[in-house]
Amino acid sequence: MRRTADGQVKVFREPSGNANGLLIDPEGRLVACEASNRRVTRTERDGTVTVLADRFDGHRFNQPNDLTIDSKGRIYFSDPRYGSREGMEMVDAQGRTVEGVYRIDGPGKVSRVITHEIDRANGVLVSPGDEFLYVADNNNNTHGVKRALFRFNLRPDGSIDPQSRKLIFDWGDGRGPDGIKMDQMGRLYVAGGTTKPNPPFETADKFKGGVYVLSPAGKLLEFIPVPVDEVTNCAFGGADLKTLFITAGGTLWSVPVTTPGRVPYQRGK
Repeated sequence: MRRTADGQVKVFREPSGNANGLLIDPEGRLVACEASNRRVTRTERDGTVTVLADRFDGHRFNQPNDLTIDSKGRIYFSDPRYGSREGMEMVDAQGRTVEGVYRIDGPGKVSRVITHEIDRANGVLVSPGDEFLYVADNNNNTHGVKRALFRFNLRPDGSIDPQSRKLIFDWGDGRGPDGIKMDQMGRLYVAGGTTKPNPPFETADKFKGGVYVLSPAGKLLEFIPVPVDEVTNCAFGGADLKTLFITAGGTLWSVPVTTPGRVPYQRGK
């Protein structure tokens, strides 16, 4: 779907392949994670669709979920699997399933960036200057695993330093983090939490559903509550980029903010 500035909502592309994570790249093209098609695509300005990645080492992806773009135009995307585990093809050399992060250097040119440094990758974000890669770890149907936001150092070649993993914020046994964005002051906006408990795996005792505003080091600065579960993602928009749009349970919300957001299509901002 596409919502115009005056509030009109229209179909942008149908079928969409159960599109999830979306970004406008620096050339104004829509890059999308198509979960059910198990691929990442780019919709060109003329409406044609370019497949950027649908396999790694000959295996189909799980469910491409979220994506981010660095200063060189390289696309990083997460590939978890929620729901049924049938048909998963992504495994490591020992046959263990992989729900990691990949980097696209060009159509069909794909590298695995994260294998088991994260249990189940969801939201991803490259920081300004390509210094860090933030990754939301959100395994929401298993006991004893992290539901947390981690940060990795990025190398110039687009790989991570596995030893640099740093815990930024931990949601404990509640609903973990999902989509991530950043404003022009470097603050993180993380969709996550749940207002209603989801037994037996998710509590709602401490971390309610909404957007968690964090410092780069992980200090909770502000919480924006959203009255509808599940809070899945957020994005900056508006003419001055001072509107935060939030998706939650099939609804769309907007919140005015004081600091503009960072977006790929306005590099250097």
